[in-house]
Amino acid sequence: MSSLAIRVLVVDDDFRVARLHAAQVARIPGYECVGEAHTAAEARAAIARERPDLLLLDVYLPDEDGISLLTSLREAGEDVDVVIITAARDVATVRAAMRGGAVYYLVKPFGFGQLAEQLGAYRRWRADAESRSATGITGQTDVDALFASQRAAAAWGGTGPTAPRRLPPTMQKVLDAVLAAGHPLGAQDVSDLVGISRPTSQRYLSELERKGRLALHLEYGATGRPVNTYVPRGRD
Repeated sequence: MSSLAIRVLVVDDDFRVARLHAAQVARIPGYECVGEAHTAAEARAAIARERPDLLLLDVYLPDEDGISLLTSLREAGEDVDVVIITAARDVATVRAAMRGGAVYYLVKPFGFGQLAEQLGAYRRWRADAESRSATGITGQTDVDALFASQRAAAAWGGTGPTAPRRLPPTMQKVLDAVLAAGHPLGAQDVSDLVGISRPTSQRYLSELERKGRLALHLEYGATGRPVNTYVPRGRD
């Protein structure tokens, strides 16, 4: 990853909140706050002037809502990532943010530790993306790994309305193996990849399905009997 700091623009209609978030960003290693904007119009002008890498974008702005701004930035081809920061907890707003291409969603109020964890996760994902940009995408495996790293960053840096709790280390390894695979994995597959016994692998896979992190995918072999395999939730 480039040694240059990630440039952040804070967009919030509340001057005090914007100032607080800007000060917090400045405290996080690898980040630089390049400005504050309090309206959508100010945000557009600042983006054109400062060329930030990342926006911390509030939904409630006086001249245009943040989701609309996000959508228009995507349509204009602006190369800037967006973390939504808002008190909005309704599913419609969360889904709109996801459709608009927001990388994360932080619910106000949040503490410095939550923001630092979130931005640390984003920085790791960005480093992975940049390293793959340097070497090029060689196939589906690289694409799947990049998407998996983004999902992992969202899951473990996330503090949004549906952010999952942290998992035990071995269970996390099992989840990571399935996320990165790009195809359904069974207990024996995960056992071989992670280096744990098949019964332990099956126990973690079943628990991850119960938690809603994985989906059961039945595969039928030559015997006609189904084999339990697992895929990330949303791919089933």
